[in-house]
Amino acid sequence: MSDARNQAPYGSWRSALAAHDVARGAALPEWLDFVGDEVWWTEPLAHDGGRSALVRRGPDGTPEEVLPGGRDVRSRFNEYGARPWLPVSGLPGDGIVFSDGADQRVHRWRPGAPPAPLSPPAGPGAVHRYGDFAVRGTELWCVRETLPGTGAEEAPDVRRELVALPLDGTAAEDPGAVRVLAAGHRFLTGPRIAPGGDRVAWLGWDHPDMPWDRTDLMVAEISPGGLLGPAVRVAGGPGRSVAQAEWAADGTGRLFAVTDPDGWWNPYEIDRNGGSRPLRAEPQEYAEALWRVGSRWFLPLYDGTLAVLRGTGGRRPALLAPDGELTLLDPDGPYTEWHSPATDGRRIAAVAAGPAHRPTVVLLDPRAPGGRVEVLRPPSREHAELWPAPFRRAYHGPDGEEVHAHVYPPHHPGHRGPDGELPPYVLLVHGGPTNRTHMTPHPHIAFFTSRGIGVLDVQYGGSTGHGRAYRDRLRGGWGVVDVRDCATAARGLVAEGLADPQRLAIRGASAGGWTAAASLIAEPELYRAAAIHFPVLDADTWQRTTHDFESRYAETLIGPWPQHRDAYTRRSPVHGAAGIRAPFALFQGSRDAICPPSQAERLLERLAGSDVEHTYEVFEGEGHGFRGAETVARTLRTELELYGRVFGFTPDPG
Repeated sequence: MSDARNQAPYGSWRSALAAHDVARGAALPEWLDFVGDEVWWTEPLAHDGGRSALVRRGPDGTPEEVLPGGRDVRSRFNEYGARPWLPVSGLPGDGIVFSDGADQRVHRWRPGAPPAPLSPPAGPGAVHRYGDFAVRGTELWCVRETLPGTGAEEAPDVRRELVALPLDGTAAEDPGAVRVLAAGHRFLTGPRIAPGGDRVAWLGWDHPDMPWDRTDLMVAEISPGGLLGPAVRVAGGPGRSVAQAEWAADGTGRLFAVTDPDGWWNPYEIDRNGGSRPLRAEPQEYAEALWRVGSRWFLPLYDGTLAVLRGTGGRRPALLAPDGELTLLDPDGPYTEWHSPATDGRRIAAVAAGPAHRPTVVLLDPRAPGGRVEVLRPPSREHAELWPAPFRRAYHGPDGEEVHAHVYPPHHPGHRGPDGELPPYVLLVHGGPTNRTHMTPHPHIAFFTSRGIGVLDVQYGGSTGHGRAYRDRLRGGWGVVDVRDCATAARGLVAEGLADPQRLAIRGASAGGWTAAASLIAEPELYRAAAIHFPVLDADTWQRTTHDFESRYAETLIGPWPQHRDAYTRRSPVHGAAGIRAPFALFQGSRDAICPPSQAERLLERLAGSDVEHTYEVFEGEGHGFRGAETVARTLRTELELYGRVFGFTPDPG
């Protein structure tokens, strides 16, 4: 049978998926919760500067904004954010509380009234951020971050405490009405209050650990007057990470946690004395890295079971009984990635996606016949014919270590490549680095694959989703293991006959930008171009100037400072810039507090006088992670033009 598709060089295919379509379609729903019988969630609006709107399903089935006045529902807690809103009760008339992105104060909103502040304004000596809320009686309990009046997170006097705000708003004018409940750790999550109101649990950790290295699960008694007794550690400790803890919803007073004493984030029941019982011990992950306080991966239901999200390299829902019996929910459905779950005690809402399905808000009643999944927010199917069909691969390096990856081949229903020609590929390096990506339709990936450029999304050693041993491969090896694993995946792809070995590029953002830049230096014959977005480029400068949450991260990724000073210098791309031979594009936000522009500028200073082709663009007002639609579109066009020049094709500009 003849192939009627137009034959054209890879990279030059004309695509209807333009750069502005990618920017417009990048918004993802998150932070779900039930308000009465409805499910509400936040959704970033690229057309409005990335503002995070609180939305619900309108009468016509499309999302409609809840709050008046274009409010930005966002917490900047730990810079990466925290759960930013909560229903005050199960009654819609009681309204919600939320963190306002503009002033970082906590506000309460009731239907028919404007939002009113609950927390005091920032004073000349301190800036406050709040998140991960819980209601107890007439108070709102949450975690508060206090920064110096400059708002500089790198200052040594950053504090985090559990606090109580009166729901009547008296603290808005009287800072003395804010009650400090507990502290004790450098970092804290918000409180989890037992249904009886007599106990509270939270997670804490200290420098130099990150929450996926070690956390402490703390529990304290609550007096009738709302005072906390001495806090006791009941789980966690050295070498153990508790990712989440919740009280049973059936009134039994049981405490559940996901922790990893055996190398996998598995569910446990925790007793008052610190003993634990695994509900189910298996090589499956029931949680992810706790980058944002308030993230959830399991939920207690009224019948005593737990709704869990589990898997390796993906997440599917299940019901877990106290005796360990597991009932898979929607096991054969199209959704292979579930996150941001919420419950009303019976039903489960979540964001779900799959290899052929964009993220969408769904509702599942696990006890209903057939367990039908109801779509609450229909995802966009625009340009669905251009989405590639991804598949998983596990490559093996010289030492035999597995390297997981997602392969997105070039795809366009109206085009094919020339006979005998292999396509160019771009290696995608995720940020974190303790993180992972989902194998779902990503507009920015389809932007390239629909033009004839394949994408290899590498889950290098250090990524989550494959247990602690895989995660810990990066300990002490950042700038070596990640670079090596990306090269292993690239060479594996070439060995399969899927990619042109002379047309490989690498792209990454944040920690992925570090790996992309380091790879140009370590593998000058492998990569012919790179796109580097808001990267870490100097590990020493980064760990001294970045925000508090990550200020000691490099000690686990590279080694304690200053004992490993040489490794910091040797692995930092800014110090190896003279070894860069391939053209690259470098993108930076002017207001990036995590990876400031100064690092990028130092790299370019080291390249002064060289003949290495490069582009550098700073986007005014952008922070760590580009939100503006025009910014996203411009970076994609610039990147595509770079690949066209280097790989020898004329791209459809989009």
